[in-house]
Amino acid sequence: MSNALSKAKGFKKTKSGTYLTIGTTAFGAISVYKQAKKARAEHDTLKLIDAVVSAAAIATGLAILYRELKRLGDDDVLLG
Repeated sequence: MSNALSKAKGFKKTKSGTYLTIGTTAFGAISVYKQAKKARAEHDTLKLIDAVVSAAAIATGLAILYRELKRLGDDDVLLG
């Protein structure tokens, strides 16, 4: 089991793993969008603040993952 765990950790440092993480992180943005929309409809400031903080965390996470792709030397057209 320890070997499988080390393989999983190693996968995160690959281009494929990074793309997968970007996808799942971006997918989380849908949930945050729905949370913000509901909070605005209910005029719930605290839930809206929570959604904004979550969105900032997602944006930061995506920026870090983008930097990781650049570090891995990805020559994808979209990344420049």
